[in-house]
Amino acid sequence: MNLHRKGRTALVLALVVVVAMAFRVSWNALRDVARAIGADSTAATLYPFVVDGLMALALIATLVLVGRDRTFALRVLAAYTIASLVLNYVHGLVPELHGQSVDWGRLADWDPANWALVLLATSLPVGSIYFGSDLVAKVLHHRPTPITPPIANAEESTETMRNRSRADLPVSTPEPITPNVKPLPRAVAVGFLKSTIPAKPVPAVESIPVQPIARLAVAAESTRPRRATGRVPDVARSPRPKRTPDELLAEAREATADWPDAKLTAEGIRREVRTSPANARSLRDTLRAERGLVVA
Repeated sequence: MNLHRKGRTALVLALVVVVAMAFRVSWNALRDVARAIGADSTAATLYPFVVDGLMALALIATLVLVGRDRTFALRVLAAYTIASLVLNYVHGLVPELHGQSVDWGRLADWDPANWALVLLATSLPVGSIYFGSDLVAKVLHHRPTPITPPIANAEESTETMRNRSRADLPVSTPEPITPNVKPLPRAVAVGFLKSTIPAKPVPAVESIPVQPIARLAVAAESTRPRRATGRVPDVARSPRPKRTPDELLAEAREATADWPDAKLTAEGIRREVRTSPANARSLRDTLRAERGLVVA
């Protein structure tokens, strides 16, 4: 572990040295370009820090930010890297920039190229203010998400905690219900595998009043709205009084007086007299016997 940390530290120090030397090389070209666009000696000295310094800031922001903010920081880093590369390239193409003999605002002989280069060189400080402030605000408002390592055997641990929580609960045992009666006598063994209880009168348990419960049930049923079930049959509307066997026989004789023998069946008698199937069969047998027919 210590060897790994030492290796990372040495790598970071080497990177800092390389970046410092590269900045020194780029600093000379950017200073001469700043003088060519009208900057004084102090501004020309600070100009390389504006360009290359924002590149370093954007690089640090890419290591901290994530998602869209990291993409934005990478774009700023790429844009200022390209701008610094272009200005260094122009410094190498124009020898007059080295001796400070070039005219102010003249970085190329072709006017459109000169205008574009002057616009690029003069807009870099303003862009550093805007993009630098935005990157710093994003870094300050960034909240890293904590990384929680996965717990091994998470299901087992959850089940264990669940079992523990159930085991820790107090066991509630219901109190035994002791009715107000005397205990029954012990059984007396009779024979090999049978036991009987001697015939002894057992005191009756106090009866529970049922009348209040019945009243409550009736009240509950009365308050509940009844559901419509359709047309009520005529038989249900006006129940016929209970008839004696003689009355049923007389009614059956009158109803089947003009019936042929083939129609004299139990089902026909039941429908006509409106009685039970058992009574209908009894009436059929009686009527067939009166007509001298064979009873099936």
